[in-house]
Amino acid sequence: MEPLQLRRAVEAGRATASELGLQVDDVVVIHNSDRVALRLVPCDVLARVAPLGQLADSEFEVAVARRLADVGAPVAELDPRVEPRVFLRDAFAISLWTYYETAQSEIAPAAYADAFLRHHAALRQIDLDAPHFTDRVAVALGEVNDREKSPELPESDRELLSGTLSGLSAAISTENARDQLLHGEPHPGNLLNTRRGPLFVDLATCCRGPIEFDLAHAPEEVGKHYEGADHGLIHQCRALNWAMFSAWRWREADQMPDRDHWRVAGLNHVRAALDRCGLD
Repeated sequence: MEPLQLRRAVEAGRATASELGLQVDDVVVIHNSDRVALRLVPCDVLARVAPLGQLADSEFEVAVARRLADVGAPVAELDPRVEPRVFLRDAFAISLWTYYETAQSEIAPAAYADAFLRHHAALRQIDLDAPHFTDRVAVALGEVNDREKSPELPESDRELLSGTLSGLSAAISTENARDQLLHGEPHPGNLLNTRRGPLFVDLATCCRGPIEFDLAHAPEEVGKHYEGADHGLIHQCRALNWAMFSAWRWREADQMPDRDHWRVAGLNHVRAALDRCGLD
């Protein structure tokens, strides 16, 4: 968010928590992108504040969190001191979550895989209307194929991303017998190392697809500890994930920090992943 919008988002998060009876003496910005994550102290709440245009995503995330908490999934939970819903204030959608102190050490691959196994088992226990991963690929493909939305994308790279997104989406979706609910973007930044053990966060990306789509977001060693995973399919999903990542970076409206670096790095990762699959 730009500075002015960020200030409004911070105030919206602070005021919402205060009106609900939580003590807020200070606000720390944990993450700032199209929506922000704020640590409210001393009440130790994590406020997720998004523009109203993302209200549906915020409500979906809260619904996913409530269902997964009921079945003991390894996920961050909504703050139990307030009503578990999305609050509206000053053109923002605000949800309030438990804040978890995190360890500095990395999560070992075996522990990461165990968290995946428990999370996927919990996801199989809930009933939720979620999009298929191919729906998300279709959105990325639309960004790549629309030159007005990605005007700076070189034509050769446009062809690379377009072919990768369409080709791998079709190839992976033929494995639909393995489809189930997934986290959607369980990369290391979305798995916290807490005193309760590893906990997944950012649940708004929940979708349907093969478990390999989730595993492809994690470090490569993790998949080796996940019993029954198809490692060839993981490689294909990793190439597809990098293609989607690159598609978002080339959007004219993208606001990711250090975007120019990630535009180049993302394309390099796509080529390396395709080479790993034998699809270069």
